[in-house]
Amino acid sequence: MNLKSVPFNLSDSDIEWVNSTLAGMTTEEKIAQLFCLITYTDDENYLRYLAGGLKVGGVMTRTMSLAEIVNTVTRLQQSAKIPMLISANLEAGLNQACYEGTRVGCQMGIAATGDKKYAGELGRIIGEEASALGINWAFAPIIDIDYNFRNPITNTRTFGSDVNTVAEFGKAYVEEVQKHGIAASIKHFPGDGVDERDQHLVASVNSLSCEEWDDSYGRVYKTCIDAGAKTVMVGHIMQPAYSKKLNPNLKDEDVMPGLIAPELLNGLLRDKLGFNGLIVTDSTTMAGMGTVMPREKAVPLTIAAGCDMFLFTKNLEEDFAFMTAGVKDGTITKARLDEAVTRILALKASLKLHVKNNIPSETAARKIVGCAEHAKVEREVADKNITLVKSEKGVLPISPKKHKRVLVYKKEGSASAVGGGVAVGACDKFIQKLKAEGFDVTVFVPGGGWEGMAKPVKEVYDNYDLIIYLVSLATKSNQTTVRIEWAEPMGADVPVYMNSVPTIMISLENPYHLLDAPRVKTYINTYGGTDNILDALIEKLVGRSEFTGASPVDAFCGKWDTRL
Repeated sequence: MNLKSVPFNLSDSDIEWVNSTLAGMTTEEKIAQLFCLITYTDDENYLRYLAGGLKVGGVMTRTMSLAEIVNTVTRLQQSAKIPMLISANLEAGLNQACYEGTRVGCQMGIAATGDKKYAGELGRIIGEEASALGINWAFAPIIDIDYNFRNPITNTRTFGSDVNTVAEFGKAYVEEVQKHGIAASIKHFPGDGVDERDQHLVASVNSLSCEEWDDSYGRVYKTCIDAGAKTVMVGHIMQPAYSKKLNPNLKDEDVMPGLIAPELLNGLLRDKLGFNGLIVTDSTTMAGMGTVMPREKAVPLTIAAGCDMFLFTKNLEEDFAFMTAGVKDGTITKARLDEAVTRILALKASLKLHVKNNIPSETAARKIVGCAEHAKVEREVADKNITLVKSEKGVLPISPKKHKRVLVYKKEGSASAVGGGVAVGACDKFIQKLKAEGFDVTVFVPGGGWEGMAKPVKEVYDNYDLIIYLVSLATKSNQTTVRIEWAEPMGADVPVYMNSVPTIMISLENPYHLLDAPRVKTYINTYGGTDNILDALIEKLVGRSEFTGASPVDAFCGKWDTRL
């Protein structure tokens, strides 16, 4: 471990602080530094307990108001003996941590612009806004590759399925966000997006051969590591080919997910890829780790195997006890404990937390978070990324003159998505924007009508000039598929009129819905449903703006009939 080299780049005085701080810590304090916990609240007693009582190394914040974030960071840093890492999921923008923050665009939406400048802008804006609030660790960018359209988690959170795009856009994010004193965390090693299962629910599998992995995930990780990424988040994902190559004695049942696989953490990530920074587990509340071994064994093994920080707990007291027992029984050696804590302290020193004021100013933050300049970039991204995947001749642009009477089919999901949440009420907002353009809009409501009793198709032909399907279904934890479920009876809202009435399908969240509506002739992906995106969408539908986005993935899902 070379603290003077990338990604820590510490000075002699920085290294002196790391060494002297480590030397002054008790074993209990070292164990506490291993933990990055979570808060949903700015409750003073709870925060003082985390920082001053338990003395944990870091805390992740969930979405709060700007004032609450400032209070949270202030109370944590004032209570901490050692400056704390304050983290957040910052994949699409600071809106994932702060309600007033800018949502620049999901990573796939950024990639759909075709311009890596916007990946840099994503990192810059997140860096400026996070820094203003005292957040210093971004659990981003995601550098998973969305190879499998059935994967229920990666999806629009990724930069797509092209290796070069993921590598270059990931690099641009890392370089920009870290200019602002925010550590990037590239994730989820050894790489999600191959399996179709959810690592929140099961230890999933990256099934590529070693050669295939080297040419894809290996290249992406090496690019971002060489760009100076300070941390790597390791997932509940197995990579059997490399595990067995690096440890030929492993049996199938001995292959473990990355966060407890020493051959992947050390042999692959440290040695082959040359990563010298901090390794953090993905959330240990996810089921992937629990499906392979008892928790009392798995908790200390994450550190023993080579991770430096343990993200969250299932039960606070119990997991602390499991980790402490692992130190006492030698599962975590003194050398490994000291190495992990050294990397934690080195990360803090590399961010200058030991020499700067870590208390944010609410007044100063309000001038930066969600500012007009950042909002302008958000609008640019929305304008440039909306993708016309397929188009029937003569349908676009639409107008009240040609398509006065519009029948809208809404297909909506819940708002609890893993990538920052579905834009609540997006379908209704879109309908209001259509009405404001002068369209008469009717929203489809499924009715009765089994065999022989359905309404005549002529009622649709005679009463509507245009049909729009508006789909807002996003990936989310504990949901193993992201598919359109059609209404009863007998798929009452399935697209069946597109050969007689012009039909447009618009997906606000998931780029792969042609799988369930293959013969729709006009299909659009927007990668989100914010007000800015909906405004840009209307502009393009009515012809005041051109479609310029390019799909970062195969929106046709590899099926021939989706291209009809």
